[in-house]
Amino acid sequence: MYAIKVDKVYVIKGYLYRGIILMDSLRSFQMLSLFFLVFTFSASVSAFNMPRLGTQRRTTQHEPQTKSSTSNLEDLKTYYYTQTLDHFNYRPDSYTTFKQRYVINSKYWGGANASAPIFAYLGAEESLDDDLPIIGFLSDNAPRFKALQVYIEHRYYGKSVPFGSMKAAMKNESTRGYFNSVQAIADYAAVLLHVKKKLSAENSPVIVIGGSYGGMLASWFRLKYPHIALGAVASSAPILYFDTIAPQAGYYSVVTKDFKETSESCYETIRKSWAEIDRVASNPHGLEALSKRFNTCNRLNRSFDLKDYLDSIYSDAAQYNHPPTYPLSVLCSAIDGASVGTDTLGRIYAGVVAYMGNHTCYDMNEFNRPTKTLDGWSWQTCSEMVMPIGHGSKDSMFPPAPFNLNKFINECKSLYGVMPQPHWVTTYYGGQDLKLTLHRFGSNIIFSNGLRDPYSSGGVLENISESILAVTTVNGSHCLDILVAKPSDPQWLVMQRKTEVKIIEKWIANYHNDLLEFK
Repeated sequence: MYAIKVDKVYVIKGYLYRGIILMDSLRSFQMLSLFFLVFTFSASVSAFNMPRLGTQRRTTQHEPQTKSSTSNLEDLKTYYYTQTLDHFNYRPDSYTTFKQRYVINSKYWGGANASAPIFAYLGAEESLDDDLPIIGFLSDNAPRFKALQVYIEHRYYGKSVPFGSMKAAMKNESTRGYFNSVQAIADYAAVLLHVKKKLSAENSPVIVIGGSYGGMLASWFRLKYPHIALGAVASSAPILYFDTIAPQAGYYSVVTKDFKETSESCYETIRKSWAEIDRVASNPHGLEALSKRFNTCNRLNRSFDLKDYLDSIYSDAAQYNHPPTYPLSVLCSAIDGASVGTDTLGRIYAGVVAYMGNHTCYDMNEFNRPTKTLDGWSWQTCSEMVMPIGHGSKDSMFPPAPFNLNKFINECKSLYGVMPQPHWVTTYYGGQDLKLTLHRFGSNIIFSNGLRDPYSSGGVLENISESILAVTTVNGSHCLDILVAKPSDPQWLVMQRKTEVKIIEKWIANYHNDLLEFK
């Protein structure tokens, strides 16, 4: 095995819910309870502690991501495809349909006669409205490839919701049962075939692109529908974070490493702060004191809520530590830069203010507010997307909180009325012995990762074959390579994107050669 280093870009070469809800009020209560369980952690069990996936940060307190130009957005045209509810059964109800949104930008397309490529962005666990302004890989590279850009929304998100509304779609086990990744990628296949037929572009090669959960979908789509997608770009796709393939503590180990490398003193302050929070909370009126120290919008009822809030800030800062601001460095600079004599909790609060912004108070539910996206993703993590992420006990700045699968299963069954399937992802898509399986079976997938992204611990970081390639950057963060390019991007990021583009060019050139030979 050997590595090609492009500045700081490495391309490694080698062989590489309870029962049916009868009352809306009861359902609302249960769902609200779920929202505040799913993304919290405790000192003993982290049954629902799964940091959110997604191409952008969960909180809106930060400066916005760089967005596509207004002209690019004006070139977008929205369509709705009449999508089949159930692709895998032949019961009458399976033929129910819903409207699935997709968006096309044909400004740079070279046309069907030239067999010009189609770049297809596979939407993930959020509305397409959230992705369109920030995803730049398609629009930035469409002129070079003369590519048609297609953006497809994931079922049950945004405006692509079956049964008329999200409330109706999430009503019971039956309506939720069609909400899974297998149905989603079958949707993408149907939409792409429809677009190609509509444009007489049967010979136009398709490259699917996705980030985070969407990156997993992109890689799985290439494996399941190779006759539709020529290749896939899977950005920050933790496809190995299932079924104990990747270490359970991997995510938080990388968070710890990021903080320690940024500032040893910042790391030590955070590591010591958990015990200090517990000590203060155990005193008479301790929770009131903590509420004042951290200027919480509502009085704390338990120290758990403050810890959960801080846990989310630290993981968020590490996962989305994007240039040029590098929010993790901003956070640590505030902790380290507090005035002489500031105690541990005072320093931690300074970090909160620096990261979240200067506000009249801080909402401990900032990261857990009920939204349609959170509603959907909670179901997905309690059904098939079971990623066993927990805090380790060794060399971690977090208190131990191992993932407890049995508790997770019981909680999900209580809340949703169905059993999670923690082994389904690896059964259906693979994952165990990935190199051995895909070395000869798969082809044309780019797994891109930034090694400072905690989810890289569940990513593919070594090449599997000559065309299933790992492109990594030492300083990269979550989904950074598929966001809109900007002049201030560091050279290593520019080179990462160039490397990916060259790989795609090779795929398309080989395809056109095959087209001449076999057509």
